[in-house]
Amino acid sequence: MRILIVTDAWPPQVNGVVRTLQTVGAKLRLAGHDVHYITPEGRKSWGVPNYPEIQLALVSAKTIGREIDTLAPDAIHIATEGPLGWAARKACLKRGLPYTTSFHTRFAEYLDMRSPIPGTGKFIWSVLRRFHQHAQAVMVPTQTIATLLEDKGFRNVKTWTRGVNHQNFKPQKTRDYFDLPRPILLHAGRLTPEKNIEAFLKLDVPGSKVVVGEGPIRQDLANKYPKAYFTGYLAEQDLAAAMASADCFIFPSTTDTFGLVMIEAMACGTPVAAFPVPSPVDVIEDGVTGVMNADLAEAIKTALKLDRTKVQKAAQKFTWERVADMFAGWLVQIGAQKFGKAQSDDAVLKPVYEPN
Repeated sequence: MRILIVTDAWPPQVNGVVRTLQTVGAKLRLAGHDVHYITPEGRKSWGVPNYPEIQLALVSAKTIGREIDTLAPDAIHIATEGPLGWAARKACLKRGLPYTTSFHTRFAEYLDMRSPIPGTGKFIWSVLRRFHQHAQAVMVPTQTIATLLEDKGFRNVKTWTRGVNHQNFKPQKTRDYFDLPRPILLHAGRLTPEKNIEAFLKLDVPGSKVVVGEGPIRQDLANKYPKAYFTGYLAEQDLAAAMASADCFIFPSTTDTFGLVMIEAMACGTPVAAFPVPSPVDVIEDGVTGVMNADLAEAIKTALKLDRTKVQKAAQKFTWERVADMFAGWLVQIGAQKFGKAQSDDAVLKPVYEPN
């Protein structure tokens, strides 16, 4: 197939969404598909306040429509709910072209945490429903997130898991990346308020706390928790070495849709400690690859006792080849479907779902 992926998430952003879209595209090309992207790269854009690496492109549906017409793809996937996503959605609806979407980020919960305005989350859910309402499939990373969206009035929700580069993320012959007292308790990810990192850093537990990554609250966290070791951003091979050197990977987030770093740590043989919330409950095999507990300190204590060989072995099911196959499978299933006739923007504005 000739596949078009439209995404607002693209380098210089460093996150699971970008890694997923880039890796899946590469695997699809290896399988013989012709993959193209529409991204912010090379377009007039602006940086999101406090997130300068996140560039939002200024582009019209007319412009995106011309690019779609020129490419004439067999399948269109709109990956993000940003300006490019909305423009591509409008262009597809005008042309009567079927498309799929994916749900990567729980924006409603994030904004509820930050906004002083009551009801912000409910409003954002209504916007997200409108964005995804005409998709032939809404791809989500776990069954728990699929259930959440269905409860919120979304339809055509399909699961689409995540993978690991097992050539890099694997047990190391020597586990001496850090010269720190053990146990080494490691967290990796973007340092933002919604990641709930302080739930980890404030714990009174033995060992060394290591935080990998960058983000707007890094300096505040470093000032508040001077005993923690902050590495900054690490490239994939260094990240893999750091994960393999850790005794336990700590995932304190309660709002992620998957948490790619969890399965990367597991592939290195490092058990995960997390709260029993969506994402960990789908990813962690409790008592085998990690431990979930409302008391994070207890989760860490128990996870440190797990067999690292069993952790690594259980993580082998997460492969990017499987992820690419699932993605292509959903596209094949919907590729021949048509809307019947183009829908005007006025039609799109009519409510399709009852508010949850």
